[in-house]
Amino acid sequence: MNIKQQIETLRAQLRAHNYQYYVLDQPSISDFEFDMLLKQLQELEVKHPEFYDPNSPTVRVGGEVTKNFKTVAHTHRMYSLDNSYDRQDLLDWQARIVKNISEEVFSFTCELKYDGASINLTYEEGQLIRAVTRGDGIQGDEVTANIRTIKSIPLSLNGEYPSSMELRGEIILPLEGFHKMNQQRISEGEEPYMNPRNTASGSLKLQDSTLVAERPLDCLIYGIASEDMSIENQIGFLQKAKQWGFKIPDTAKECKTIEEVFDFVDYWDQARHELPYETDGVVIKVNSFAHQEELGYTSKAPRWAIAYKFKAEQKSTILESISYQVGRTGAITPVANLKPVLLAGTVVKRASVHNEDQIKKLDLRIGDSVFVEKGGEIIPKIVGVDLSKRSDSSTLVEFITQCPECHTPLTKQEGDAKHYCPNTYGCPPQITGRIEHFISRKAMDIDGIGAETVQLLFQAGLISTYADLYTLRVEDVMGLDRMAEKSATNMIAGIEASKQKPFEKVLFALGIRYVGETVAEKLAMAFKTIDALAAASLEELIAVDEIGERIAKSVIEFFEDLGNTMIVERLKTYGLQLALSEEKLKSQSDILKGKVFVVSGVFSIYSRDELKSLIKDNGAKVSSSISSKTDYLVAGDNMGPSKRKKAESLGVSIISEADFQEMIQ
Repeated sequence: MNIKQQIETLRAQLRAHNYQYYVLDQPSISDFEFDMLLKQLQELEVKHPEFYDPNSPTVRVGGEVTKNFKTVAHTHRMYSLDNSYDRQDLLDWQARIVKNISEEVFSFTCELKYDGASINLTYEEGQLIRAVTRGDGIQGDEVTANIRTIKSIPLSLNGEYPSSMELRGEIILPLEGFHKMNQQRISEGEEPYMNPRNTASGSLKLQDSTLVAERPLDCLIYGIASEDMSIENQIGFLQKAKQWGFKIPDTAKECKTIEEVFDFVDYWDQARHELPYETDGVVIKVNSFAHQEELGYTSKAPRWAIAYKFKAEQKSTILESISYQVGRTGAITPVANLKPVLLAGTVVKRASVHNEDQIKKLDLRIGDSVFVEKGGEIIPKIVGVDLSKRSDSSTLVEFITQCPECHTPLTKQEGDAKHYCPNTYGCPPQITGRIEHFISRKAMDIDGIGAETVQLLFQAGLISTYADLYTLRVEDVMGLDRMAEKSATNMIAGIEASKQKPFEKVLFALGIRYVGETVAEKLAMAFKTIDALAAASLEELIAVDEIGERIAKSVIEFFEDLGNTMIVERLKTYGLQLALSEEKLKSQSDILKGKVFVVSGVFSIYSRDELKSLIKDNGAKVSSSISSKTDYLVAGDNMGPSKRKKAESLGVSIISEADFQEMIQ
């Protein structure tokens, strides 16, 4: 046997033993024997670097150092889940599904909702090529070197699998490993970690993968995204994923009725405390992938899945005071300052109270004993007052009448629960908040500058609007705290590079109230230039798909403000993209205006996302589900039969990819 064959044989043996130990929990050799095989492989690879393989079992020990984690766009968006907290929520969800799919009989898959850090794993021809954190769902940070150290993630897959796919999973820290880590930290005089979830999430961003390899992290797979699939349902996928080499808990179950779903939820609400890892709920999915495709997505979440959250842990503590925060729009948010209390693994000192109406509803008083829980297990909030413990010395909460930062009298519009500071251009938190929004990842995504840097620049008198960023020079910022020449150069380069961001990103970055990413894109496509948008009437704005009166009035108010128009004019002179690019304009037409399309299946000329972009570029709307309003179903290979059946029953035109191409040409 030659050297190459020896190396490949050792790799195959180690992968098989790894699968037996970490996935099947059926070790076939001792830890010592495994370590000896690994050492033998390491020695051969060192002597023969020509046979390097990034997915060799030896990468499990780490060693790669990542100084900066690259931002990577997800090929398939990672959506959030809608949450439910009682049976009625689940019944309402089921009713919506029955209304929107063409078959009466369907089943659900119930899986535990793992409490860790979401990860997206990309495999090409069965080899792990990239691992990216969830981030904002659109893009995340590449952490491939760290992920390769987690032994329950196969670097090479077994059996038959799609040639290209993304697998979604949760990186968790099992409770036993978490407690051992804390015992070691305490013995070394270090502060213990607060909870497994945050520790798992923080581990993914450690710069030295050797440190990650030392942590007993695990990965539980729950989803797949691929345009090359023969798998028909979620239960089938989980079975396949286990064959490929992934760790799949045996807790998942197919449920034929909603009553079986309730039984699953009730059982695990109690039994979850016996699990080796933390879980905060159950994820219920429509089992059939064809039905999932038919149901589609909202702008934030799949319609075919919902998370049932177990009742949040609740603690009692003392309300010591109320402070007030000012947002970038001038909105005033009251925050409760609490006597510190340990809640769901973290020490809580502050909690949201939302607005004055909420304070009155709860009848909050300083000195009250209040009940606090984490909304969705994340954001602490006050949910009630223990009136039996109220003392005579407790004092009523009087909502402020002036801005806590600039002392301007607050305003409140009829129908709006929030108070606002109207001092738009003189209130420091509003100024820095708008700039922080402008540079944020979803907006201009400017490298080399963050919230702390914005505060430093503002306090130094170098910026008071986001337009001022484009006047900065390296020598201006080098004297700031922790701003050496390299950091200053990188920051100025990042600001310069942002001038190439497309119009829709700039429009979102302007911070117009109620104009989020999706709305900014629709407005950019509809009006083509910032000048046309600024001149648009209320009627013209409302005529744009999904733009209501509230958004339209906000856009008009933004451009009626002289301060805003002056800033926009400055941005023009600095060279930002305030109109659709020539390339984008060339691809646009009104050929399909007023039409509604649904795209389903696998295509050969375009990817599904490219098809959707072309539909939008030519004036039509893309819907995720078929209804009586649908004009065309663009049908590709492997399209679910239920979707075709529903289209035929409603008289929707079914066209091929080639038919669509002919329409737009």
